[in-house]
Amino acid sequence: MKLLLPGAVFILMVSVGMSLKLPELVSNWRQLTWATWIRLVLATFIVPALAALILARVFFLTLPETGALFMVGATPGAPLLTRNLARRGFDMQLAASYQVWCGALTPIFIPVMLWAAAKLYSRSIWIPPRVLLLQIVEKEFLPLLVGMMLMRLAPVFSKKAQRGMNMLGNLVLTLVFVLLLWKMRADLATVTPWIVLATFILMVASIVAMHLLLRADRIIVRTLAVSNANRHVGLALLLMNRFKSSHQALPVIACYAILVAIFLVVAPRIFRPQELAAQKASA
Repeated sequence: MKLLLPGAVFILMVSVGMSLKLPELVSNWRQLTWATWIRLVLATFIVPALAALILARVFFLTLPETGALFMVGATPGAPLLTRNLARRGFDMQLAASYQVWCGALTPIFIPVMLWAAAKLYSRSIWIPPRVLLLQIVEKEFLPLLVGMMLMRLAPVFSKKAQRGMNMLGNLVLTLVFVLLLWKMRADLATVTPWIVLATFILMVASIVAMHLLLRADRIIVRTLAVSNANRHVGLALLLMNRFKSSHQALPVIACYAILVAIFLVVAPRIFRPQELAAQKASA
């Protein structure tokens, strides 16, 4: 299990890297103004984290549950989104560049945000930025670079192998997810309706924040909104494992992972008809 999950993520990230072009990644961010950058930071890092703290108080979550919900709200940029939503009315290049952007800022924002949130509960918590940077580089940046280098050095092979790698990675990831759910069945049985509702509202808040704060065309906003909902539950779980009460936090993180997995399946079916209708109207 410990090897299957990182292996599936690595394969999928390499597959994503094979489809990316560095000039397009860079161009997505060069055109942004400082005001847009600030709104994007607010929608990505600040609003979901604040929403998590508010929801924890509203639904009277325990301290470990609060910590888990906050950690999910504070960790954006989950991998694997781009391939799942490609060619379904979403901008794959933008989603990938957003993931890279989130990964670059994660070691800067999360330690400060976690320290400030802990002070609200009279605690002192500090996670060294290097711990986060190592995880981001190892699990996201390196496989992306491998994929991009393969496409540059062996374009014919990469185009043929990309689809197969994507299918293999998704198959292994699905298998791991099913096994994890079975292994965590006792923990999932402790999930209350309040936890389900809190995680669902957090996911909705991540989507709405991007729609309200970002001013761009609908495909850009839609892509970033769905990307923002796909919080980095793997990184959240990794960080919660640093604390003694991590076992009590597991149901919250697992609940969000299940909800967002369902949403990523449903999202293309929700937005695709709207895209087709808009194309017909403009024709």
